[in-house]
Amino acid sequence: MAIINDDRPDMPSNFELIGRTDINDYEAIFDLVGREEESGLHFVKDNCDAAFTWDYNKGFRPQLDKLYEKAKRSQWNGTTDLPWETPVDQEGMATKAYREAGQRPLGEALIAGTAFEKWGEKEWVQFSMEYQNWTLSQFLHGEQGALLCTAKIVETVPWIDAKYYAATQVMDEARHVEVFSRYLDSKLSGHYPMNGHLGLLLDDVVADSRWDMTYLGMQIMVEGLALAAFGFLHATTEEPLLKQLLRYVMADEARHVAFGVLSLQEIYRDMDSHEIRERQEFAFEAALRMRDRMQGQEVWDRFGISKKDAAAVTLMDPDRPVFQSALFSKIVPNCKKLGLLDAGDGWLREKFTEMGCIQYEDFEDTTLDADANADSSPVERNV
Repeated sequence: MAIINDDRPDMPSNFELIGRTDINDYEAIFDLVGREEESGLHFVKDNCDAAFTWDYNKGFRPQLDKLYEKAKRSQWNGTTDLPWETPVDQEGMATKAYREAGQRPLGEALIAGTAFEKWGEKEWVQFSMEYQNWTLSQFLHGEQGALLCTAKIVETVPWIDAKYYAATQVMDEARHVEVFSRYLDSKLSGHYPMNGHLGLLLDDVVADSRWDMTYLGMQIMVEGLALAAFGFLHATTEEPLLKQLLRYVMADEARHVAFGVLSLQEIYRDMDSHEIRERQEFAFEAALRMRDRMQGQEVWDRFGISKKDAAAVTLMDPDRPVFQSALFSKIVPNCKKLGLLDAGDGWLREKFTEMGCIQYEDFEDTTLDADANADSSPVERNV
């Protein structure tokens, strides 16, 4: 897709926002590979101010209060409510998928002239297993990011109703970290470091001093894309334990995104055009970071696949544009609900059009999602 050229001085370039001119420069995207620190710890300077409030008037913001009451009734136990005794044959599932896809899962045309030409069943099965390990690892890292960010929201948001609800989300995120970690450790065959693009975004969200940016980056962008990605994997996996785990997590995530929309609607109504433009630019940058983090750079790197071959295969994959745009089916309507899509001169609309995901603008926003409005746990609802 052609890059939108705009000479207006208030219109930052793609290079200024994301460090490259072409948003589909996949060699640049694959150039960033996540690595773990030898210490096993990653530190980010948190520049926020803790906000005490002396207004304890519960229910002053009725929609947040209602969500808080639903959250208290919707808790589930990751230890006892999932059938952890379910056997998982990762290699068997990968072998079955390979044989059903034929001898070239990516297609002859896609792999011609690349390192994949010489791959057989052994390599493709191992790649499938590693990609699953990578996918669940990124879910795990993202959930820890959500755990830290939601704890920060409790600390920084000035409204008591928002503090109450965010505290329930801290519990949710701890549970999500727990179940993804346990699934990786007990059912799969390895971990991966945090993807480089996801890491950059989470560092920015944690480091920003403005509490609404924590909401926007985590509740709307990261959680919104995660909700769509969980839904895609839930619909496609045949593994029953993972399917149930994802369904329970999705029930929480819908409530989390709704929390972000309800909170930001209020504050964005009073922001001036310059402040809103900053939020639009951040939403676009976050959207690209989230899209780019889905490319599996760390898997290609572990297999010794060059970024040139990885980029070539990715760009030629006919399913890529559809899958990538579908990841934004939650984000775009929520940004529209917040007024970010068409604020000012419709800058964010242009950028989402450039990304190929604007068609989701009229999808249902997450405040209307059945899970976000459920009055009981997913276990009780047997979803």
